[in-house]
Amino acid sequence: MKAARIHQFGGPEVLTYEDIPDPQLRKDQVLVRVRACSLNHLDVWVRKGLPGVKLPHILGSDVAGEVVEVGEYVGGFKAGQRVLLAPMHYCGHCEKCVAGLQNQCRQFTVVGNAVDGGNCELIAVPPANVIPIPDSLDFNQAASVPLVFVTAWHMLVGRAGIRPGQTVLVLGASSGVGIAAIQIAKLFHCRVITTAGDEAKLAKGRELGADYGINHYQQKISEEVRKITNKEGVDIVVEHVGSATWDESVKSLKSGGTLVTCGATSGPNVAIDLRHLFARQLSLLGSYMGTMGELHEVLKHVFAGRLKPVVDRTFPLSELRAAHEYLEKSQMFGKIVVNP
Repeated sequence: MKAARIHQFGGPEVLTYEDIPDPQLRKDQVLVRVRACSLNHLDVWVRKGLPGVKLPHILGSDVAGEVVEVGEYVGGFKAGQRVLLAPMHYCGHCEKCVAGLQNQCRQFTVVGNAVDGGNCELIAVPPANVIPIPDSLDFNQAASVPLVFVTAWHMLVGRAGIRPGQTVLVLGASSGVGIAAIQIAKLFHCRVITTAGDEAKLAKGRELGADYGINHYQQKISEEVRKITNKEGVDIVVEHVGSATWDESVKSLKSGGTLVTCGATSGPNVAIDLRHLFARQLSLLGSYMGTMGELHEVLKHVFAGRLKPVVDRTFPLSELRAAHEYLEKSQMFGKIVVNP
């Protein structure tokens, strides 16, 4: 089969489109033909070098395609069935896994990180990772859902305990997590403030349901939040940018507010004044992906059309280097998808 792999860490030039052997299907696996695989910033970090990645390596976390073959021990699927894949790898038998907390498993990793991903034509996976999709969702849309929507759902519902009527600040309206978080917050009938670097992206954020937009290059986020909320601040901040926005995110919280973070795109090192933390009774929460139960929960809303993936642009898998270059320019609104 054809696959795009890295044999060394570095820039987009290390991505190699090549022939490799087809995966050998085990009796307890499902073989899926990849029709679409969306990119995430995780692809860039893994490509540049992360601990635990064995070379050569196949990137790609979010996969949609068709069932090709079903292992002898697997039931419930048939050849040609349209599916997406849960973008997570876990042991399935530890205390955390059997409790439904797969993202706390010691072996947990995102597909395409410590295990090979979907930038290829065929992939063999456990049946628990295979989820049928409705005809209303095409492969590019389906591949744009799993990682970012389960991440945003876990942040807002699982960690921050979002409630109707709250005010939520979502950083980065054009990012995958931002697009999902705006829609999830509106699903809970919350008031949503979002940020972006230009007016076109802010307009698209409003189309997704955001009530207010802040241009983070021209306006100070916390000052605009205070104006919008009549100096009160927000109940929840969805933070995934990191050091560039951390101070403004904390300042935007109301007393008793919650900041939940899932990433550090602009850098991991931040500072916090503990006096503000305890005097204002703030909650700072970490969030990592989500559980299988949460993925199925959020997918119900996607399949019903209440939450919608956004596809920015597609590339052939053979042009994965160009797709990575486009991703690193951060000009997109929505997901970049490659098609084998």
